[in-house]
Amino acid sequence: MLKRLATVAACLSVLALSACGNESDGPDTATDPSAETSEDSAAAGETTTCEYPSDGQEPARDVDAPDTEATAEGTISATITTNFGDIGITLDAATTPCTVNSFASLAEQGFYDDTPCPRIGDQEGFGILQCGDPTGTGSGGAGYSFADELSGDETYPAGTLAMANAGPDTNGSQFFLVFRDSQFPPSYTVFGTIDEAGLEVIDAIAAEGNDNAHPAGGGAPNKDVTIEQVTIG
Repeated sequence: MLKRLATVAACLSVLALSACGNESDGPDTATDPSAETSEDSAAAGETTTCEYPSDGQEPARDVDAPDTEATAEGTISATITTNFGDIGITLDAATTPCTVNSFASLAEQGFYDDTPCPRIGDQEGFGILQCGDPTGTGSGGAGYSFADELSGDETYPAGTLAMANAGPDTNGSQFFLVFRDSQFPPSYTVFGTIDEAGLEVIDAIAAEGNDNAHPAGGGAPNKDVTIEQVTIG
């Protein structure tokens, strides 16, 4: 999801290129994920049509593409359970319905279960944890892609949940969690926020350090980080 960078702009390209084929990363401010549930959103009834064409790559795990009809209202709470602790997130179905629809579908199919988060960056303007590729290489995905959902005004403060990509409209399964205010161009779909307890969990991961081997910044965590499960609702 990430790739190479030297400056802030380089940082961004790095995030995007790192996920060969389709991935990147992004952020938003922390909020309380318990405010509204998937049932609340579904009850509202507003939907939109999404497209999830094949990206020409073999999926890292055998999963079905999401339904093309997506809830386009409200928020959905979710929990990313890791070996370091739980990261609570709130997904913004109103603003990014197709992205949330994909993330929830993959989570419910177990795509993210027992998968590594292979990269963490903890430096000025670049504090992210990258996850979502079962292969742990930064190039794996779900076998489909989908379009960006951008306003052009995206920012990436601590508490942001965003999609990784390899260029415009190449979103797939990879995502990044922003735990330090980060400076990226508005090229990464921001589809949710991270709660305060979740940010503390990522701080604990960052405290273990990393090998700084990634050409765009950061590197593999010194202590393995594993997503045990992603629970929706």
